[in-house]
Amino acid sequence: MTVVPFKAAHFWSINVQPAQEYVRGRVTEHQIKQLESLNSFSCVDGDKVLCCFGWLEIYPTRATVWAYLDKDAGPHMVAMTRVAKRLLDGLVYRRIEIEVDCEFEAGHRWARMLGFRLEAERLRGLRMDGGDSAIYARIM
Repeated sequence: MTVVPFKAAHFWSINVQPAQEYVRGRVTEHQIKQLESLNSFSCVDGDKVLCCFGWLEIYPTRATVWAYLDKDAGPHMVAMTRVAKRLLDGLVYRRIEIEVDCEFEAGHRWARMLGFRLEAERLRGLRMDGGDSAIYARIM
């Protein structure tokens, strides 16, 4: 597995995990293309994109992290977790947040593995499809 700069084509090529299927129909090509010029990366195994991830600065001391995973990324989760932790540990933001679907236990587990702590168990209607999400944060 290697980490490469994110390209919009990576996002569209992922055979997304079921918990994130709703995202593809709610973002535009323009929005995804904009991520190419931000702090965004992809984990690839040969020609297969396993994960796209990055962070968006909210303001100089706060950022939010995002990730979009292929449904077959499981065998690479240990390596992807190491990469994500290394990148997160290098960020200089005082507060870093991540949103996790309330019902997606694997997402909650990964957030905890990355050093995030649960702050809000359920924020109603937070997801782009109107679903509920939990908020985790890492405070430096």
